[in-house]
Formats: sequence, structure tokens, C-alpha cells
Amino acid sequence: MDAYNQTQETEFIFLAFSIFQRHHVHFFLVFLAAYLVTLLGNLMIITLVLLDSRLHTPMYFFLSQLSCLDVCLSSVVVPKILVNLLRQEYTISYNQCLAQAFFLIGFAGCEPALLAIMAYDRYAAICQPLHYAHLMRGKLCVQLSVAIWLWGFLDSAIHIALASRLDFCGNNNVPHIFCDVPPFLKITCSDSWVNELTNHITSIFVGLVPVLFIVLSYVYILACILRIRSNTGRHKAFSTCASHLAVVIVCLGNAFVNYNQPSAGYSLEVDTLISTMFCIINPLLNPLIYSLRNTEVKEAMKKILVCQKVT
Repeated sequence: MDAYNQTQETEFIFLAFSIFQRHHVHFFLVFLAAYLVTLLGNLMIITLVLLDSRLHTPMYFFLSQLSCLDVCLSSVVVPKILVNLLRQEYTISYNQCLAQAFFLIGFAGCEPALLAIMAYDRYAAICQPLHYAHLMRGKLCVQLSVAIWLWGFLDSAIHIALASRLDFCGNNNVPHIFCDVPPFLKITCSDSWVNELTNHITSIFVGLVPVLFIVLSYVYILACILRIRSNTGRHKAFSTCASHLAVVIVCLGNAFVNYNQPSAGYSLEVDTLISTMFCIINPLLNPLIYSLRNTEVKEAMKKILVCQKVT
């Protein structure tokens, strides 16, 4: 019991901040700017979906959910990074670390399932247009949304319950810039095979299954698009999927690299770069991809700006 209490009181030190130490002010400003743009872009998407009746469709409902996830994911990690950079104290308490890891894994676990549902929405719109209203009815969309959030945090609860049983034997140097399960496994002195096995199994259900579902959806979508005779029709059909495909490639590609590391692991610099991409750059890019490529989003933005000028 004493050993357990000692583990509970451990204060972890983030080793990866040594990369930023010499230019911590510059990195603070860069991360702060990225975080503010992330908040602004994603909250803009959520606001547009709420205010513009033309965006009250299943596709934009799930897009607003994605923006909400991006805000939450970024907010779990970036404020603590900013505080550490500003104070030049690169520490976090044990309980705060577990809490950060819990929410990080929960929000990250929701994204693949959400992107899979968004792929199904595009399949229903393009391949089953006459049945779209039934396949993506409002009640079902809400139920799917709730299931996605529960699914992500069930996965997180399993990982954190297992991680809370790990011992670190006085090694409190975390080779990372935030708390996550893979860094815990690198420094634990406990037998972590159960954690590693769970990580591989859950990555199949949380990551691989949604990816396969997305690929299958787009196989059917591509087949439907190729059957459209006019070039204009094919281009219009594909353009409705282009933003989603870009987000899928960026998000899932980075998540796969982050959570399926080689047995030897990455170097501290590479690991920090991947983590930064996953928790800072990805949430920043998603609203930019949708707002720059999506005509309806741009029109809704113009409409709100015009109304503000008139008033």
C-alpha cells in the first residue's frame, strides 16, 4: 500500500521540453497562435452549423461534432504545454497526468468512428440518394453521435485503468510533451504485456475497423461516381467527398503513427514532432480543409459577415 501511495504522489517530468528549452518563448508564441487559430476555426464551424439553416443536415451535424472533438483534443494538451513553456517548469502531478491521458485517449478514440460515420453519410448521399433521408434521419444521427462518444471513452477507461496499475520505481522522466499511454510503457518497471496487448487489440477496433469501413464506403462511392456519365456530375459528386478524404488521411495517418510505434520506439525529436502533429496541427488543419474546400461553408460564412456589416 505504501508503494502504491508513493506511485500516486509521483510528479512526472516531460523530457521532450528540452528540445524547446533554448527558444521556449518562440515556441510558446507558435503554440499559442496555433491553439487560438484552432479554437477560432473550429468554433466558427460549430457556429455556422448552428446559425445557418442550410447546414442543418447530417453531414454538417457530424462536421460540427468533429470540430467539437478537435477543440476538446487540443484543449486537453496545449494549455498545459503553454504553461510549462511559460514557467519553464516541465512537470505534472501523477493524478493530473492520468486525467490528461484519459481525456486525450477518449477524444482521440472518438475521431476514427466519427470519420467512419461521415464516410457512410457520403455513401448514402451519393449511392442511395432516394433513401438518404431515411438512412440518415435525425434521431439516428443523434444516437450515432452518442455511441461514438461512449465508444471513445470506454476505450480510454480501459487504457487508464490498466495504466493506473503500473509502477515506475522512481523513474519520473516521461519522454514526451504530454501524458499518454505509450510514454508510460517506456518508463514503467512493471510487466506491461497486458497493456501492450490491450493497445494492439483496441487499435484494431478503434482504428482499423473504422478505416476498413471508410475504405469500403469509398469503394462503393467511387463505383457510383464512375457510373455518372457527365463530367460535371462526377466532379460535383467527388467534390463533396474531397474534404472528408483529406481529413481522413491527415487524422488517421497521424494517429496510426502515434499509437503504433515500432518496438524500439522513435527518437525523442521524432516522437515530439509526431505528437505535435497529432494534437496541435491536426485540429488546426481540419477547419481549414473544410472551410477552404467547402462551398456551402464559405457561403454561410459570407452570409453571416454580410449580416454583421448591415447591422
